[in-house]
Amino acid sequence: MTEDLIIEAKEFFEYYKQKIGPYAKKGKRAVQISFQDLASFSHTLADQLLQKPEEILSILEIALDELGLITKARVRLTDLPKSQGLQIREIRAKHLGQLIVIDGIVRQASDVRPQIVNAKFECPSCGTIISVLQIDKGFREPSRCSCGRRMGFKLVNKEMVDAQRIVIEESPESLKGGEQPRRISIFLKEDLVEPKMEERTTPGSRVRVIGVLKEVPIPLRTGGISTRFDLAIEANNLLPLEETFEELEISEEEERQIRELASDPDIYKKLAASIAPSIFGHEEIKLAIALQLLGGVKKSRSDKTQSRGDIHILLVGDPGVAKSVMLKFVSTIAPKGRYVVGKAATQAGITATVVKDEFLRGWALEAGAMVLANKGIACLDEMEKMSEQDRSAMHEAMEQQTVTISKANVQATLRAETAVLGAANPKFGRFNPYEPVASQIEMTPTLLNRFDLIFTMKDIPERNKDEAIATHVLLEHRKAGGKAPIDPEFFRKYIAYAKQKIFPQLTEAAVEEIKNFYVHLRNEPTFGEDVIRPIPISARQLEALIRLSEASARARLSKKITKEDAKRAIQLMHFCLLQVGMDRETGAIDIDRIVTGVPASERGKIVLVRDALVRLESRIGKLIPINDLRLELAEKVSEAELDEIIDKLKRSGDIFEPKKGFVQRI
Repeated sequence: MTEDLIIEAKEFFEYYKQKIGPYAKKGKRAVQISFQDLASFSHTLADQLLQKPEEILSILEIALDELGLITKARVRLTDLPKSQGLQIREIRAKHLGQLIVIDGIVRQASDVRPQIVNAKFECPSCGTIISVLQIDKGFREPSRCSCGRRMGFKLVNKEMVDAQRIVIEESPESLKGGEQPRRISIFLKEDLVEPKMEERTTPGSRVRVIGVLKEVPIPLRTGGISTRFDLAIEANNLLPLEETFEELEISEEEERQIRELASDPDIYKKLAASIAPSIFGHEEIKLAIALQLLGGVKKSRSDKTQSRGDIHILLVGDPGVAKSVMLKFVSTIAPKGRYVVGKAATQAGITATVVKDEFLRGWALEAGAMVLANKGIACLDEMEKMSEQDRSAMHEAMEQQTVTISKANVQATLRAETAVLGAANPKFGRFNPYEPVASQIEMTPTLLNRFDLIFTMKDIPERNKDEAIATHVLLEHRKAGGKAPIDPEFFRKYIAYAKQKIFPQLTEAAVEEIKNFYVHLRNEPTFGEDVIRPIPISARQLEALIRLSEASARARLSKKITKEDAKRAIQLMHFCLLQVGMDRETGAIDIDRIVTGVPASERGKIVLVRDALVRLESRIGKLIPINDLRLELAEKVSEAELDEIIDKLKRSGDIFEPKKGFVQRI
């Protein structure tokens, strides 16, 4: 029977030679074989493989060896039938020794350590060499020799392989109601623990494990073995379900389609329309998100510091403008996308934390969303509901792109090259159009300043727009909505190709365009001589413009950033500044409106009031009547503004009111 199966396996490999060729050329021992291909060639082999996996796998490996294609080959299976797929909670005793497939999230991973698989012993009496396969946990010696000797054998050599143990937990999507996710141990060996593979099994990664279910004896304190056994899976193959843009593989045919799409003159419209197609409008925001997915180029400066290439975007909007839908869409389309909700997120969940490890009896590092989404996107919803302390943990991750932990005996710096797409609601539920945006978002200026683009999404009734939205939503519900111009799977490949191959450089024309915009905006003429000049844009926005220009060039697969790319970036930046940074009083763009919530015109008036208080104090004395202050500033500050400024100065502790109608400096 075994001979027949070996012959059949050889015939299969003869037929499958073309697909095995690349592995032999690269000198790889592990060969990926599709179960569907095997089943279509030989039903006998396929059926036997599901019933007696270990036996049939060794037959396949012997066949490969005997054909001389690959020596000491390892067969790794892919595309198993859906009937073999199980949830961890569904595993029972009847599945022991069977080939099963489980999906889950890696929770813990041990270090890779050598394990003995075969040991050779020499008999001191007659010199016979005895081989003993090491299958169990305990090290086995030969029980007896052919000459009759029973003990005292000398270990001559031992064959070792790398092994690792990982713990996999069910993914949250598969849980029903309030169930606790179950865990199971997986044992990986040989090529499954190679450094490149190990990168894909870091805690937090989503993986699919194909392997044989084994029982693990539980030793008792008395030295015997318990009647209850533990379960573990000996992995035959491990497939990552998430890949970064850099890891996605692109075929020649797909490359041709990508280049064809890049030469389309409407490429930017198509990219924007492919972001959350179920949402109507918001073209500028969708274009910005498409550019965020493409990202800028990470660079090392001359002083050895790094400048980030990731673009951070914040959406602030009224309830019901589909912010969360956009975030959910982006977290599914971006490889290594993570969706986090503010209220349920803590500092540890966003950056990293140190936990007590039950297995290794020490401290272990557990990564949070920003680290797990390294080279991907972290979508943070309801950011205004996060506590101040938790939000401050993001500062380092957003600008330096690292997460530094110094707790217990763990000192570590983790990489967090993650783009952030945030969403927040205004302080009082809806926007007040007459107040600065910064005072309506409960976020610190330092965090707001780290976002390259801040969009406000206002829900204002407007007949034509409302009709269009209603039609769009109703068509979506009838499943008659229009399809996205670019299929999501192809969209991922397009972005991956751009990120892998295209690293655009600034041209003279683009440099000139960005420089002119920056200098002109900063030095625009202001109204009135005694008003403090507003700062319309800072150097941080200049870097954001460069990143957006790079992403715009990447969208066309161009290695040069042209004047048009710079203009597109400027247009988006201008759109944001007009929405968020316009000082209504002077009509000038003022970055301080976003960053500090106090526009320059108001700051100028506060200075005028302070100066007037100093002058009056030298004339009248410490106690200054508010009416005298009104007369002093009659032409420069209106009564309502003066009352507001006096209120602000009282709150900040610059002045106080000893009695009604009088103020005094502190």
